[in-house]
Amino acid sequence: MGKLSKFLTKLRTNRSGNALIIVATGLPVLIGGAGFAVDTAQWYMWKRELQYAVDQAAYAGAFAKSNPDAEAFYQERAKQEYDANVSQVEGFDTVPVIQVQDYAGGSQNSVLVTSTATKSLPFSSFLMNGGAATIRATAQASFQAGGVFSACLISLRDDGTGTAIGGNSTVNAQCGLAALSCSEDAIVIDSNATVNTDSIAACGTIDAVNNEDVATEGVRGLFDAYAQLDPPENDTPRDNKCSGKGQNKQASLLPGTYEGLVVKCKTVLASGIYVIDGGTLDLTGNYDVTGNGVMFVLKNGANIKLGGSGNGNKLNLTPMDAADFAGGPYAGQADDYSDILVFEHRDNDSSQSHIFNGNSDSLIEGLIYLPDGDMRVNGTANVAAQCLQISAYTIDVRGGAFLETLCPTDDTTEAGNTVADVRLVA
Repeated sequence: MGKLSKFLTKLRTNRSGNALIIVATGLPVLIGGAGFAVDTAQWYMWKRELQYAVDQAAYAGAFAKSNPDAEAFYQERAKQEYDANVSQVEGFDTVPVIQVQDYAGGSQNSVLVTSTATKSLPFSSFLMNGGAATIRATAQASFQAGGVFSACLISLRDDGTGTAIGGNSTVNAQCGLAALSCSEDAIVIDSNATVNTDSIAACGTIDAVNNEDVATEGVRGLFDAYAQLDPPENDTPRDNKCSGKGQNKQASLLPGTYEGLVVKCKTVLASGIYVIDGGTLDLTGNYDVTGNGVMFVLKNGANIKLGGSGNGNKLNLTPMDAADFAGGPYAGQADDYSDILVFEHRDNDSSQSHIFNGNSDSLIEGLIYLPDGDMRVNGTANVAAQCLQISAYTIDVRGGAFLETLCPTDDTTEAGNTVADVRLVA
């Protein structure tokens, strides 16, 4: 027993070989730690790729849902983008789950995509008793469809107030209002004015307390649908002459170029293009005026006055349709010019406003296009039409004016659209 005790004491105090024992004891931990680090790096790479794939899938699905023409195929689009962005986990990933979900108080306004990848790796599976590791990735993208805007009253200036409706005026235009101005107060509607419409859109802000529910601000996609269309010409010189006497006095006018055109008697205009080269197109006198299938072209400072003095005169104007251009020099552009009643040159440089005035018994249809002019609807105006449209540099409805147009939305001028709003939110 004494010999054994001495041997153990000697062994305990002998430090030779300690390093070998420590290395032998720690080597499995060292090798295992290094292996686990390699596996962790592999998991991280899988996670990055899987996350990127579901992110792109969520984006694609949300964009599809925001497009009425593609919303039924949102799952296919999401799956296409997912498949296009996986390679490292391909073969051991799951088929992504693609769902429409509520987001931020909205209803069915986001696309949620989830996928997993499961695989065993040598070192980690040893620590997990042969189990496989599962990587999970989730992405959610919200969407809001872009707006498509049409309007029958459009102001075309790109800054300042484009449309002002003041006083106790009334505007009935369910077909919509729009302003291309990107400034503050692009559209201003006085609190005492009455505007009945389904849509008000502006690049800038809208001051319309009583119409906030139909107002859309910051619409960057608005445009002038006729900006690339040149006005037609008709160089045949014409004079405005009345014939007959007393109540039988009448003017029968033909298309051509007039240096101003002021009605002086009962007037009938034959169908065609009337170029007003300077001066005023004044149809406000106490005379009946009829022009079916006509277009007035304003140039060299010409301006217009429409309406009457309320003494029983009648104003009946309808625009040319596509058939009216058949066989003429503009037959190839018939669809472009169809339904334009007044077409102002863009460099008209008119020094005065174009005016709707008086209480005439009027029937005025078609588009009044004034890209260089201000359209003022005075307080005495009473204008009602089946489909009257106004696109002007500015529109000013004042006083007690009454303006009504019953254009169906599908027949009104295209004003532009907004792009869909898609955001990755989770």
